[in-house]
Amino acid sequence: MCVLELKDIHFAYAGHDRNALRGVTLSFPPGQRVALIGRNGSGKSTLMLHCNGILRPQKGQVILGGEPVTFERASLTNLRRHVGLILQDPDDQLFSANVMQDISFGALNLGLSDADARVRVQEVAELCDVTHLLERPTHALSGGEKTRVALAGVLAMHPSLLVADELINSLDPWA
Repeated sequence: MCVLELKDIHFAYAGHDRNALRGVTLSFPPGQRVALIGRNGSGKSTLMLHCNGILRPQKGQVILGGEPVTFERASLTNLRRHVGLILQDPDDQLFSANVMQDISFGALNLGLSDADARVRVQEVAELCDVTHLLERPTHALSGGEKTRVALAGVLAMHPSLLVADELINSLDPWA
């Protein structure tokens, strides 16, 4: 069974002449890596926003673990619990006063205790090489640091599927 399936997804932005997505079908099996490659404006980011429920298809279905996503609150919460999304611009994702708060935000909203969330923050901070940034304000980070903090925040939620939109754009080659 696939972690996530997108079936016959259609989507058009208001005021645009053409569809951003037209009949897209894609499956994400457990343990697989999938890369979407295409020109600017080809719909890659739009497709990724459907994976996490930020955008709702105008036609087609998003299926999580074999069950259709209804886009009601409980269904969206479940989708976002399982599908972590890292946005193309980390400034759209970071909003807490400091790095520690930002990384722990998602885990705490999943219902983890403060102690369990702190453990997860330490684990992912080490993994993403941001331990030295935990007390720093998020607005004072470089582009690459912001990207690594956004990644850590999503990883702290232990998603079944990680969807990243141009994750390496702002990272140094050695990051």
